[in-house]
Amino acid sequence: MTEPAVGICAAVEQARWAVWDATATLLPISYSREVQRAGGIAWLMPPDRAVPDHPDDWLDRIDALVLAGGGDILPASYGAEPDPLTGRTWPDRDNFEITLARRAVERRMPVLGICRGMQLLNVALGGSLDQHLPDRLGSERHLRSPGEFGEHEVRLEPGSLAARSVGGETTVVKSHHHQGIDRLGDGLVASGWAIPDDLVEAIELPGEAYALGVLWHPEEDEASRVITSLVEAAGVKVEAS
Repeated sequence: MTEPAVGICAAVEQARWAVWDATATLLPISYSREVQRAGGIAWLMPPDRAVPDHPDDWLDRIDALVLAGGGDILPASYGAEPDPLTGRTWPDRDNFEITLARRAVERRMPVLGICRGMQLLNVALGGSLDQHLPDRLGSERHLRSPGEFGEHEVRLEPGSLAARSVGGETTVVKSHHHQGIDRLGDGLVASGWAIPDDLVEAIELPGEAYALGVLWHPEEDEASRVITSLVEAAGVKVEAS
């Protein structure tokens, strides 16, 4: 059996390593390790300004797409003015991922959005974001200190792709974010909610295709089945081709 190739979109950040301080494309190693542990081949995908004209040149090379976590999305991408607390954005990354996400959905390619990636999937399909949740929720329950994940419980819609991917109707997740879903994108439905505040934590496209977004970080939890479920869906695609 050929191992499915899973493309993981890389972040763009100002980074420091060894003697360097430069703009870099990067990704926590936990993403690739979880894909590999599930039997897939992980491909790191940096933003490419040519992709809006030729998204299939990228997608033809992979069997599934992961929209990874990272910084905030440019509010203009969903027709909003920036909130004072919206962080630095990288438009090249946004444009690259929005184009790939839309085309991947059109092709019925398995797509998984993680944290920022869930938000990006929503924006790509015409939705909008709440730019600073603590203002609405009245607490920083979902936002931890830099470099730390909080834990909370999520309830999932019975029978949903989210529930099948997790393997149950409730789960404890690792979470760190200050933005979330405002208006759902075209065709998307909410399928997971945080306990106790009912913040939308999972979205998906109903039907047979695998298109799922989760606001938590399954790559940081070795007990999670979410990334495994994506790789399995990609494997089915490979066998059918």
